[in-house]
Amino acid sequence: MAAFLLMGSKMDRFLEFIVNHWILSGTFAALLVAWFLLERARSGQLLSPQMLTLLLNRETGVVVDIREKKEFSEGHIKGSVHIPLASLKERVKDLEKYKDKQIILVDKMGQHSATAAKLLREAGIENIARLQGGIAEWRNGSLPVSKK
Repeated sequence: MAAFLLMGSKMDRFLEFIVNHWILSGTFAALLVAWFLLERARSGQLLSPQMLTLLLNRETGVVVDIREKKEFSEGHIKGSVHIPLASLKERVKDLEKYKDKQIILVDKMGQHSATAAKLLREAGIENIARLQGGIAEWRNGSLPVSKK
């Protein structure tokens, strides 16, 4: 009970600070939102598995799987290019032939593709998207994977 009262006291002081320094607090909140939106834009558009299927059927996109070799060999999207995240910086030139297509980054669960997208943008590749939820989401949708 004492911890709850202590927490309430701290929350009251926090709210009092926000009210007394509303300009500072508002500016901080606006900067935080702007930073979040900028980082999200830098990491590329998110595609659902259905949107990715449509791009692949139209042959306007190329899948780049950034998982490690072992995970890739356990199953990947057919036709995907395998470049592990650890060697992506050294192998950016391998992707230059796909500049006219949208590059879709695929990882295990969607957590590392944003890092890869930023790296590719720094290297001058702009048309980047990420598979939302990674290969796990692809498999959850009962979509086919290849082991070849």
